[in-house]
Amino acid sequence: MPAMSRTAAAGRPRIVVLDDWERALERLADWSALRARAEVTLHHAPLAGAALVDALREADAAVFVRDRTAVDAALLAQLPRLKCLVFTGSRNTRLDAAAVRERGIALGCTGWGPSKESTCELTWALILAAVRQLPSHTARLRAGQWRAAAPEVLPGVLHGQRLGLVGLGQIGARVAAVGRAFGMEVAAWSPRMTAERAAEHGARFLPLEELLAGSAVVSLHLVPTPATRHLMNRERLALMRPGSVLVNTSRSALVDHAALAEALRAGRPGAAALDVFDEEPLPAGSPLREAPNLLMTPHDGFVCEPVFARFAQDAVTNLAAWLDGRPLPVQPD
Repeated sequence: MPAMSRTAAAGRPRIVVLDDWERALERLADWSALRARAEVTLHHAPLAGAALVDALREADAAVFVRDRTAVDAALLAQLPRLKCLVFTGSRNTRLDAAAVRERGIALGCTGWGPSKESTCELTWALILAAVRQLPSHTARLRAGQWRAAAPEVLPGVLHGQRLGLVGLGQIGARVAAVGRAFGMEVAAWSPRMTAERAAEHGARFLPLEELLAGSAVVSLHLVPTPATRHLMNRERLALMRPGSVLVNTSRSALVDHAALAEALRAGRPGAAALDVFDEEPLPAGSPLREAPNLLMTPHDGFVCEPVFARFAQDAVTNLAAWLDGRPLPVQPD
């Protein structure tokens, strides 16, 4: 006997999409077939606490964008109607998958699209913008000026300098290839790095302290663990060269942000660029907003048209399967 569809079995279900901050998911997929069978609501602002529970209380199915919202057993306990949960991407560090499955909730995810390529490109956009001092030059032109009124340190050149990579996975390896194309010496460190593995990507393995002390650019590409939380602390930041640049497009937990703000005021490193933050969106009162020589982007590493197209289309595919009473076709790693 064929499975009965959710629509036929239980009336018109409710689907809630959270954290679509870019207002992209509805635009990049055809939701018309879902809307014909279910009530679909999209939320474009961050929700937390009572507002989050209120948004989800009547949901039969929910879609979460990446790990922007924590989904734990306490939240699930307040959502007795929830029967299907889809998150975008294939890994979610803030979702308790065991608690979801224990509740018998169908769990699905989406593909990534070119997210690693996108993050590599943003990493280099930040490196180049910081090294070439693009934000201050743009601000000067907007203010009607051409050159600085007083002597100042001029932009650097990457060719012949050392690129230090903390982590050499799929994104770090891509960043390394671009660094070599710029004529940089590439060095790498991670907790499990070996000289042989580094050499596979045209890099030289160095101890972390030596990498930090000798690199013109240090770029972070590690998955955080308890051992690497605040890896870039006050002591390690102080090892960096006065004119060097620290870039983090990985995870905010790798950097002690209070220590970074102090280090930038002290001039070691000379500049930093962050795409990830402990609290997102970045609070209006964050001390990072006042830190000197800090370039910031709003977690844009994976945010690009083809990645969100994949998120949207796979989310629709999963939801349609759930409405049909079929297994969700895209499953987490």
